[in-house]
Amino acid sequence: MTQEAATRLLLVGNPNVGKSVIFSSLSGQYVTVSNYPGTTVEVTRGYDGGGREIVDTPGVNSLIPRSEDERVARDILLEDGKRVIVQVADAKNLRRALMLSSQLAETGLPFVLDVNMQDEAGQAGIAVDSARLSGILGVPVVETVAVQRQGLQQLRESLDRAAPSRFEVRYDAHIRQAVSKVETLLPPLPVSRRGAALMLLAGDEDLKTWLEPIAGPAVLAEIEAIKQDLQARYSEPVSYIISKQRAEAVERAVREVSLARRVRASSVSEKLGRWSMHPVYGTPVLLSVLLFLYFFVGKLGAGISVDFLESVVFEEYLSPWAAQFFDLIPIPLLQDLFVGKYGLITVGLTYAIAIVLPIMTFFFLAFGVLEDTGYLPRLAVMANKLFKVMGLSGKAVLPMVLGLGCATMATLTTRILESRRERVIATLLLALGVPCSAQLAVILAMLSALSAKAAVIFVLVIASQLLLVGFLASRLMPGQPSDFIVEIPPFRIPHLSNILMKTRFRVEWFLKEAVPLFLLGTLILFTIDKIGVLLALQRLASPVVETWLGLPADATGSFILGFLRRDYGAAGLFRLAEEGLMDGTQTLVSLVVMTLFVPCIANFFVMIKERGLRAAIYIVAFIFPFAVLVGGTVNLVLKGVGWRE
Repeated sequence: MTQEAATRLLLVGNPNVGKSVIFSSLSGQYVTVSNYPGTTVEVTRGYDGGGREIVDTPGVNSLIPRSEDERVARDILLEDGKRVIVQVADAKNLRRALMLSSQLAETGLPFVLDVNMQDEAGQAGIAVDSARLSGILGVPVVETVAVQRQGLQQLRESLDRAAPSRFEVRYDAHIRQAVSKVETLLPPLPVSRRGAALMLLAGDEDLKTWLEPIAGPAVLAEIEAIKQDLQARYSEPVSYIISKQRAEAVERAVREVSLARRVRASSVSEKLGRWSMHPVYGTPVLLSVLLFLYFFVGKLGAGISVDFLESVVFEEYLSPWAAQFFDLIPIPLLQDLFVGKYGLITVGLTYAIAIVLPIMTFFFLAFGVLEDTGYLPRLAVMANKLFKVMGLSGKAVLPMVLGLGCATMATLTTRILESRRERVIATLLLALGVPCSAQLAVILAMLSALSAKAAVIFVLVIASQLLLVGFLASRLMPGQPSDFIVEIPPFRIPHLSNILMKTRFRVEWFLKEAVPLFLLGTLILFTIDKIGVLLALQRLASPVVETWLGLPADATGSFILGFLRRDYGAAGLFRLAEEGLMDGTQTLVSLVVMTLFVPCIANFFVMIKERGLRAAIYIVAFIFPFAVLVGGTVNLVLKGVGWRE
């Protein structure tokens, strides 16, 4: 298949093998990230210099889907059209890669095998005879170090030689016979009938759903009967038998192409990798990471960068220029809409661009460093036991950490969790008690004016409520926690170009997806202020705020603003404390309530998008009274024990 004949280039591979880096190198500037139809899984698409579409599919371990990501990757392979596949493999884990190669071979689709991460394989004493491997598979095999741009030109040149693989797993007679029977029943498909037959016999229920409109229910019933007859011949599941026989074929191939290399001594990065998961040494490593995040995101991002953009760029230039422009338009309502108290420019754009964007950019840079070093999977291992209490696996630590940057983005990343149950629990906890970086900066500023005991009380209250709610949710929601299986990649020195590239894509996402939500939230606030609803809400909530929470009446407005952006509300409370309108005890209570308060409106819309309207409403309906209940309880306890701050 020539390059001109192929209209799409699909990047396929296991998780954490460098597909995204290769995608960035092969694609041009026109890159889009969107949900695959009917799912919440994001797929990245771009175009090469010749106009061919390039698709970076989700990382998979098998074409027999066990997760939504794997189903999407498999469905993309089933789409009609001429395409070439580049399977990206980790040179250090050839067995796992060839298990996927064998399945690609059975689809009959043309592909090229890119054996990536050659530098890390060499350091581990692993080498592969690529020429021999190419001979066994019958497809081009290219060696690359993607982060260093090594071998990428050879990869581009190999695309013209992509071909269906001749690698064949010799299944036993019973399986071969069943495959032949199923093949005769199947209509023409975008993949080989043999590949589809093996998927069906291995238990791919989603493929049956996909096939039903094409083949009809009668054919599927016959296939199910063949599968049941085959299962009767084994004491173990057919899926296990197929996987076992495939693994045996792959093992023989690995032995043929593996070459020995001398293993060098452990490097500093490898030692850091081991220390980061150590029961004792892992804690100081974690504290160092948190300190790095505090200074890099909190000081440089939330401090210096925000101060410059807000105080200089917006307050001295953009906002005054906008006000002068709208002074020329003698329509008061229009002036208020854009440059008034809740104006789209003076509030919406200022908060989105001057406050949140720089914080998000610095957080994305820091998060990219943590990703590329391989620290996040190690943090997941350390946190697994704690998260089990809340019905989650250690993987949930990733969206929780990202939630310290922005809960909106973090809610999207709950997609990495394997079950809907876990995704809902993680979304609930993110909305409940994980402050975004902008809110966290205000919280830290307010706590700094209190005693160390007050700070400890605050942390204990928030942590205990997260554990309590997570524990109860895990007991009340149906389903079982998923197995915690995470691959630990080598601890790497990150490459600046790769971090900058990923940060650029994420910032583009923020500008396209999140900024419109900020403007919509500002528009809602503007509307309810104009029609008098905002003032009515303040009057309605004042008795609860003053009596139950023991806070001044002016704090009511801060909590209402907190729904637009929780850091808006926190900033209002900060102003009250700074002006001496709240004492230390009131400050502590207000911080507890604001931290546990309802998610901001941008996060609320993303919750609707990800979890559905009903789930989002249930979460908010629980969080609002719960935050008030906990805040009032803290107020009563502190007064009861005679606490004075």
